[in-house]
Amino acid sequence: MKKSDIAMIILIASVSMMAAFAIANNVSILKVSDKGETVSTIEEISPEVVSKPSTTVFNKDAINPTVKTVIGGSGQ
Repeated sequence: MKKSDIAMIILIASVSMMAAFAIANNVSILKVSDKGETVSTIEEISPEVVSKPSTTVFNKDAINPTVKTVIGGSGQ
């Protein structure tokens, strides 16, 4: 490339960057509101359990998912 080609690429790139900056400053969606935004907050979560767990799920005959289950027999 010649020096004039490199200079032209730099010129076009800089003009394009300035145009993009000017367009982005004029887009109202990208501007920050001066008054700010209000955010709703939630109530504090209590560590106390209000109701007892369901007896249909948590009972002495329920399946324990932590126990290893073997389907079929051993091959020996």
